[in-house]
Amino acid sequence: MGQADGIFAKGTITFPFTDWDERPAEMFGWSSNRLAMLSAELATGESSAFMIVRDGRLIYRWGDIAFKSSVASVRKSLVNVLYGMLIAEGRIDPQQTLADFNIDDMTPLTASERKATVMDLLRARSGVYLPSVYDTADGRPDRGSHPPGTHWFYNNWDFNVLGTIVERATGENVLEALASRLVKPLRMQDCAPGDGWFQNGPESMHPVYKIQMSARDLARVGLLYLRHGRWGAKQLVPQSWVRESTRPHSEVGAGRAYGLLWWVTEADAEDDPMAVHVPMFYASGWGGQYLIVLPELDLVIVHRSATALRAGRGVSHVQMGEILRLALSAMPQRG
Repeated sequence: MGQADGIFAKGTITFPFTDWDERPAEMFGWSSNRLAMLSAELATGESSAFMIVRDGRLIYRWGDIAFKSSVASVRKSLVNVLYGMLIAEGRIDPQQTLADFNIDDMTPLTASERKATVMDLLRARSGVYLPSVYDTADGRPDRGSHPPGTHWFYNNWDFNVLGTIVERATGENVLEALASRLVKPLRMQDCAPGDGWFQNGPESMHPVYKIQMSARDLARVGLLYLRHGRWGAKQLVPQSWVRESTRPHSEVGAGRAYGLLWWVTEADAEDDPMAVHVPMFYASGWGGQYLIVLPELDLVIVHRSATALRAGRGVSHVQMGEILRLALSAMPQRG
């Protein structure tokens, strides 16, 4: 590996157009002892793959980074990328409402609920508290208790309906749109037809869209957002959209917030056990699926637990924080 072909580089701006440019972290001053400790820690739990990308280069890998498994709720951040493109193209207006797209459900929406906007859904602030496929009923507010836009609730109804809206706005279902607008331009190495599917249920008219992906393909999405929506010479996603998506829109704890389908954490945030000494934004999926971007360090970190769904355990948020801090402890010390 470590191919030069297919790598676009200008100064420190590097993109993988074929395989990742792989260099040993020790070449850049990282601690081999600390990285050995990281490898040992990953081997003791239910981690299946781990990657560190710095300056666009793969400098550390552990496990099978080409193995595809469910990304779980990381799917929501992938859909954020898609919405950035569709809004920029004028295919979707973020101020359009559920009524504009004729969105309804098994239990009919009220007039107030139909006023929720696309932006409300992207912020998880729709105010629609109905059952969903892959329900997030725990802590769900009473129906009608909060008007659209006024209250944050991590709501799979919102996320599933965003998929429905893509199809009604474009004629492509959300999985087709992701394949053509994200997988293909980023030249993902492992994605193939059948890696996404819909799961219907009696709870709602709006299915959940399931996605499996490899660690090395997921890392490309992190690099895209680390580079403010740019991929090589092309601006695939507007820089303004990346900035808007990864800033706090809803405070959910001391130093922890939700943006537009991305989590956002301040440096040393008290309420996020994954917090480190610099700010970050990240996508998180059940069982230990993480795509983490640390802009101040020019880092993308991916963690996968392919056994999570089978074994029912995976890697917890607290454990992920310990792994992340161990990884960062291997970095060269600042002078």
